Amino acid sequence: MNVNNNLISSPFFIRALEDSDVSMVTYWARNEGFAPGLGDVAIYKNTENQGLWVGTIDHLPIGCIAGVKYNSLYGFIGLFIVDKAYRGNGYGVKLWSHVINNLDEVRCLGIEAAPDRITDYKKWGFKVSSKTTRWKLDVNDSFFKVDDFNNLMNKYSLLEGNQIPKNIIQNYDENKEYTPRPHFLSDWLSHKSGTVLAIVNKKGLCVGFSRIRPCLFRHGNGYRIGPLIADSPILASYLIKSLVMRFPGFTLIDTPGLNVEASKLMESLGFNPISHTVRMYKGKQPTITMSEVYGLACLELG
Repeated sequence: MNVNNNLISSPFFIRALEDSDVSMVTYWARNEGFAPGLGDVAIYKNTENQGLWVGTIDHLPIGCIAGVKYNSLYGFIGLFIVDKAYRGNGYGVKLWSHVINNLDEVRCLGIEAAPDRITDYKKWGFKVSSKTTRWKLDVNDSFFKVDDFNNLMNKYSLLEGNQIPKNIIQNYDENKEYTPRPHFLSDWLSHKSGTVLAIVNKKGLCVGFSRIRPCLFRHGNGYRIGPLIADSPILASYLIKSLVMRFPGFTLIDTPGLNVEASKLMESLGFNPISHTVRMYKGKQPTITMSEVYGLACLELG
């Protein structure tokens, strides 16, 4: 792409992301290899008022960043992209500084850092926490069998979509996350592009849930699983197998390094690691355990 030098000399302006920006930001994320899910950016936009920002030159969008404040204790930065044609002109630093200043009073900020950016983020006070691994599986419709779970499912029920009672996932999730995320989770789980499964015990309580959604690779399409939260590896395994049987093809999942069982589970199911990021925090790291989180919803919002 050729850049008009007159644009480079024009003032740089940062504004809140608008509905008309969603397709462009999704395009950038796809080209960066983020593998955005269909509808992801629109959900990010609704997570917090003015939590997503776009940098423009003469009204032309050339970059974006998310800086979501969940509450006074926790915020997360992601979706940090400058169009390749405009890099090297300081626009990324301006976007970053804008979000850091906007979240200045938040006690803890998180980010998923590309390995080559760790040193840069350390200069801003971020510290390394753990490795997040992206796994990929190529599955056909006969890859998995769930017969081994027959005895297990005598104790539980597998529910899908509208079969899942209202709020049981919300109640389950709020005990697994550092900060409750009812608005984000409601939009995330109800979006028409995804399918949600939940495992419920005989008391009607959720003991595991997950979502699979179509995603956009640099070249071609596939699926992403996330979040994936369950009381045990065997329940997590059952959710994964049930999801990929419904949607055979290339499937991605991002596992948190703080759950040591997650990588073991992915390997046992035939997933292959294809890349990784590093979770970093500025401020006091969240103390909640990640031992039941087997897949992150997304890397952009923590």
